[in-house]
Amino acid sequence: MTGPADLSARAAAEAVRSGRLSAEALNEAYLERVQAIEPSLRAFAYLEPELARAQARAVDKARKKGALAGVPVGVKDIIDTADMPTECNSPIRRGHRPSTDADCVEAVRKASGIAFGKTVTTEFAGRHPGPTGNPYNLRHTPGGSSSGSASAVAAGILPLAFATQTAGSVIRPAAYCGCVGFKATRGALSLCGIQSLAADLDTLGGYARSPDDLLLFHSVLAGVKDVRPTVSRKPRIAVMRTAARVPLDAAAAEALDESATKLAPHATIDRIELPSSCDRAFAAQEILMALGAARAFEKEWQEHRDLMSVSFRDRILAGLACSSALIAEAEATRETAIATVDAFLKDYDAILTPAAPGEAPFGLSFTGDPEFNRLWTFVDTPCVSLPVRLGPNRLPLAVQLVSRRGSDRALLALADWAFALLGRLPPPLLPKPAPIAAMVRRAGLTLDDALMASTEEADRANKAATQRVPRDFSYADEPSHLFHPSRGN
Repeated sequence: MTGPADLSARAAAEAVRSGRLSAEALNEAYLERVQAIEPSLRAFAYLEPELARAQARAVDKARKKGALAGVPVGVKDIIDTADMPTECNSPIRRGHRPSTDADCVEAVRKASGIAFGKTVTTEFAGRHPGPTGNPYNLRHTPGGSSSGSASAVAAGILPLAFATQTAGSVIRPAAYCGCVGFKATRGALSLCGIQSLAADLDTLGGYARSPDDLLLFHSVLAGVKDVRPTVSRKPRIAVMRTAARVPLDAAAAEALDESATKLAPHATIDRIELPSSCDRAFAAQEILMALGAARAFEKEWQEHRDLMSVSFRDRILAGLACSSALIAEAEATRETAIATVDAFLKDYDAILTPAAPGEAPFGLSFTGDPEFNRLWTFVDTPCVSLPVRLGPNRLPLAVQLVSRRGSDRALLALADWAFALLGRLPPPLLPKPAPIAAMVRRAGLTLDDALMASTEEADRANKAATQRVPRDFSYADEPSHLFHPSRGN
């Protein structure tokens, strides 16, 4: 049996605009899921249910409702929100309350979306992790730095969430958690009001359950019409494993090959490798990322370095140690890599390549290696991560599609085409909202623990008794006007 929280973001917004569903009911359905799942998942850095409800009521009262009418959106906790703290998972920012929304949050609110809560990030979007678990196995990392956003969307407690990427912080968590991730062309979406890690590499993106929902999300953030680009009848796709410095494990390699095989009857598939000139891009990306962090956090380094994690201090020290000659060489490498990839992509609709080295690593102290994402961040291209199968540890495996700079919507449309051919993952096994507790909340009642327990026990007893009643025919064969909970009547 499905409910409002099972709708796609697009379908939910359409239902709210048409009056078939209230924004308040939609958000209440997600709050019920949060209550069941969040204590073990720990995807939120800040969530105030009454704030989400107040926003939803305001949408319901508005005469005109926008493209995201009533849809809850998770906001990564490096993105400013005027009505919630932005703490960046750092004691340096503890209790920080911005006075204004970031541009992307403002766009969501103008589109009648709900800034639902702040999702966990690694420290300043670096390496030091937060407490969030992977929804497919809570003992494994969800990836970083957009940990909470990816985990929440994959777990079904959010339909949309913001993410940012400076190396692999959008695509890798999507791959590990099994949701769809989108990194925009660098500079295509406003970063105003977002804590920078390395200004020359930072890029905004987001998560959803499908590329179609990300097309809707992108239209709001980019301020463009929500028109779906046409996908060519037989797209040209280049398959490559990427010249990364870490190995691709066997299961991830199989997932890439299997995806190419599924797409092959409907596309022109070429297996290729990029020129060796791109090999130097990986080290150069690390240099520019460290340099950017040293510049972005100069004040914090001078005044609060004792409150930084060891890994973040190491990154800033690496940036401070960069010589002018090393920086110049890295910047030249970047220009060459951009030109090389631009020229290559003129002949293809997209590159199909691994999204991560394999399944999410065990433990929460290491968020995984971004090596399969560095190059594409370095050359500013848009990317989409698509979950394709479960690996040997029953954790998601994914591929990513990469396309020309500025072709964001065309890439999302192509990703939606591929998504339909590659299939969906089984959902993670997570706690379900208690139906009796949800009914009590919707009725506006407050029951103490003892009364709630007895009510739930009575519900279980009634269901057991009903199952013992002899029947001449099944529920499915009963006349449609008879009451039955599974039909919702």
